Amino acid sequence: MCTYETQTVDIEGAGKGAAGWFDLTQASVYVDHPHRAPFGHTVNIDFANPGQGPTARVAVELTEEAALALVAAIQQAIAAAPAGLASANTPV
Repeated sequence: MCTYETQTVDIEGAGKGAAGWFDLTQASVYVDHPHRAPFGHTVNIDFANPGQGPTARVAVELTEEAALALVAAIQQAIAAAPAGLASANTPV
């Protein structure tokens, strides 16, 4: 069942869309019917930069299991890295 509840968070990063790389400023997460994935409902994540218009968006549609596995993988990757390595304050 669709919840129609969207969780939005401000982010810093970069994404690659059809027109190339762009800065990411926002991520939205919600459970709804997918547009492309062959499932009844998916966890949908939109990575976007609303200030650059609708083409500055990367969307993913994941099963619940895949979304939870992704969360765990992100936590494990960050935990395995030296403290502060993934911080925005780390020089390039």
